[in-house]
Amino acid sequence: MQETTAYSSEKLNPDVDDAERHLPFLDRFFNVSKRGSSIKTEVLAGLATFLAGMYIIVVNPAVLSDAGIPFTAALSATVLISFMGSLAMAFYARNPIMVAPGMGMNALFTYTLVLGAGISWEVALGCVFWSGVIFAVLALFNVRKAVIEAIPLSLRYAITCGIGLFITFIGLQNAGFIVGSDATVVSLGTMDAHLATFFLGLIATAVFVIMRFNGALVMGIALTTMAAAPMGRLWGDEVMVAWTGLAAWPDFSAVMMVDIMGALKVAYLPFIFVMLFTNFFDAMSCFMALAETADLKDKEGNPRNLKRSMTVDAFSSMIAAPLGTSAAQTFIESGAGVAQGGRTGLVALVIALLFLPFLFLSPLLSLVPGIATAPALVMVGLFMMAPIRKIEWEHFDQAFPAFLAIILMPLTYSITLGIAFGFISFVLVKVLTGRLSEIKPAMWITAALSVVMLFTAQ
Repeated sequence: MQETTAYSSEKLNPDVDDAERHLPFLDRFFNVSKRGSSIKTEVLAGLATFLAGMYIIVVNPAVLSDAGIPFTAALSATVLISFMGSLAMAFYARNPIMVAPGMGMNALFTYTLVLGAGISWEVALGCVFWSGVIFAVLALFNVRKAVIEAIPLSLRYAITCGIGLFITFIGLQNAGFIVGSDATVVSLGTMDAHLATFFLGLIATAVFVIMRFNGALVMGIALTTMAAAPMGRLWGDEVMVAWTGLAAWPDFSAVMMVDIMGALKVAYLPFIFVMLFTNFFDAMSCFMALAETADLKDKEGNPRNLKRSMTVDAFSSMIAAPLGTSAAQTFIESGAGVAQGGRTGLVALVIALLFLPFLFLSPLLSLVPGIATAPALVMVGLFMMAPIRKIEWEHFDQAFPAFLAIILMPLTYSITLGIAFGFISFVLVKVLTGRLSEIKPAMWITAALSVVMLFTAQ
């Protein structure tokens, strides 16, 4: 029986050699030891990413319900596609990345297509489907490689840093540390039990990281959750952790409600294009950022298993529509697991398995408040700022586009817009300074598509 297992593992993973056959099956299959990790670290990393991104289980249905999709149906669809997408990322792409319905995509779906343009949610799901189909075609060919190779190193580093700032801003916003203001656009939130708990959790998480504790981010989430339970009741009578129930039945009423043929109208092509552009560059930038942060690169310096990862992202987007939700995509909260030390597809497998029970146990998510995961997101943003030192700030033709990409991601609340302005400004600077030879063909096309996207999205 042991020989059969070893043989099967060897066939499934040809990188296994004689010295590694004594390792556990999961270690051999995912090359855990070879990547400098351990099964314990991978499991903790999967837990960290899930805790950082599990808000999507309830937030995504809340957004989609504004478009008319029943909340419970959208919740079931969210859990299903997150399970399926993350599982595919584990076994096919073997990268430590979570796949789930993206926040930018659900906002585009609800507020631009359905409420803005007056499209029914069934037809809007059809637009999601066709954008996924085109994405899948692009992923299967060398388009993504040509685009990545055309992006200069300064912009690659900038994308990583910009996403880091964006994640930090999301964490601070989720905690109520940063709030909207009519006078100053944003300002500091009110100092109450909510904010005090977050700040204490943030300091504790930072100390855990500085002390190099294994599982530092998970420890920070757990500690903040435990502190939130009594804090709200002792100060201001604010309930931050509340019991809302144990189980709820899944709702599949939105499954196969997608209007695929109805979306094939010329008038809907701009919406399909914007979804495609957003998903493609969000996915690519996420892979680039995580690869840079954790050195998940191939021999050529490109993100590891990029083609397979993009293919998983594309097919997840396509499958999301028949399930009844907006496009699924790579989750940048995967940085929480990468920061925890996750390096292989075992992380994604843990994430997938953690999602599945919430088809029935979604009320349990109320026990982990947003302020508990916010410190982890802030720390992930800190980790992702590391490549900023690699940008050649003394060369302004490189620094200016990089700076725009970095600063516009959090300020526009959009990774895609930051990337688009970074690409456009890079090309314009090179053209106006007479350095056309430094612009690769794929960058010309990408910048042109960025311009089209900016005008189409208005």
